[in-house]
Amino acid sequence: MEQKVIQLVADQTKIDIAKINASTSFVDDLNLDSLDIVELMMKMEDEFDIQIPEEDAEGLKSVQDVVKYLESKQ
Repeated sequence: MEQKVIQLVADQTKIDIAKINASTSFVDDLNLDSLDIVELMMKMEDEFDIQIPEEDAEGLKSVQDVVKYLESKQ
């Protein structure tokens, strides 16, 4: 699951996958803005066939946060 999320982040953001790991922060490490994060969450929703409510998405600050969230929804 973690590798799949990392791959999706790399694909969506066009950032080198080598710079992304579980503790990578979307804002602090990848410098994503709110629009980038919304687009990333939409990609996760499509890929994992789930809905991520806006209030949940606001709490997803790192790759690990997303992995934990997705695992809790399966």
